[in-house]
Amino acid sequence: MNIDKNNPAYKFLTGDARLGKNIAYLTISGSRAYGTNNENSDTDIRGFAVESLDSILTGKIFEQIDDDKTDTTIYGLRKFFKLCTECNPNVIEMLGTRPEDILYINAAGKKVRDNAEIFLSKLAYQKFVGYATAQLRRLQNALAHDSYPQKEKNLHIMKSIESMMLTCKNEYGLNNAAVNFELGEEILISVDAKKLPLQKFLAMNAGLSTMLNNYAKLNKRNRKKDDNHLNKHAMHLVRLYLMGIDILEGRGIITYREKDLPLLKTIRAGEIPFAEIFKMADEYRKKIEAAYKNTRLPDFPDENKIDMLLIEIYKTVLI
Repeated sequence: MNIDKNNPAYKFLTGDARLGKNIAYLTISGSRAYGTNNENSDTDIRGFAVESLDSILTGKIFEQIDDDKTDTTIYGLRKFFKLCTECNPNVIEMLGTRPEDILYINAAGKKVRDNAEIFLSKLAYQKFVGYATAQLRRLQNALAHDSYPQKEKNLHIMKSIESMMLTCKNEYGLNNAAVNFELGEEILISVDAKKLPLQKFLAMNAGLSTMLNNYAKLNKRNRKKDDNHLNKHAMHLVRLYLMGIDILEGRGIITYREKDLPLLKTIRAGEIPFAEIFKMADEYRKKIEAAYKNTRLPDFPDENKIDMLLIEIYKTVLI
């Protein structure tokens, strides 16, 4: 592995029994993988490991291991395949990093990377637009707190809630819940729901609570410090649209944005007004919608091919 073995911070990669020789793929991730890093950027590492024979046979398969000190996340193979099948932007991008950003890859990792196209489908539209919209809402909500009257602020909060409710319905299967809002000095909500699984209902409420708490914190934000974060959100907003368009138009997963770096770095430096960012986002939203309508990608990935690849890799552990 091209990681300093003498650095004690990374000893968990070899010391954790779930990792070590089971690691199949490690790559640089985040801003350094996109090419948008600056002098303050951390080094994020992402990868996946093939679960051991013992864990497969006992059903004790780990989903992911996070090490906050080194900004490292290692997924179990099954969890990694699930997220790639869903075209999760934060995970699918791992299969499109530059060769020089790959820290370690074995035969299993190479097989997955060489077959990255089997994970691509029209789901890319839903996922990349969803992630881009989340970045857009963060920007709008922060600006709303700075200068908008309360009713305007509530409008932005409501849009965020509506977006999160859509995500909750998709992720938690809460299709039996109908939610309506009324705008005013306060946001009034009416919920009509029957026979919702309690755990899923609580997870939805926890997500809404976290979102509202984060929104409230913007009242106390350090303008200079937090504007740097907002510029980063703006950069990711545009980057996500560009990556999604690439996938839908058949160019594959392009993580390192070489052609787009002048634009993305200018946005991250705060040199483009947010009003212009919003106009840009509207244009890219139209482009990704057009790409979705004209794409040759299937509605959903071929699960048979994905399952066969998963089995092929697991056989190397079982045999």
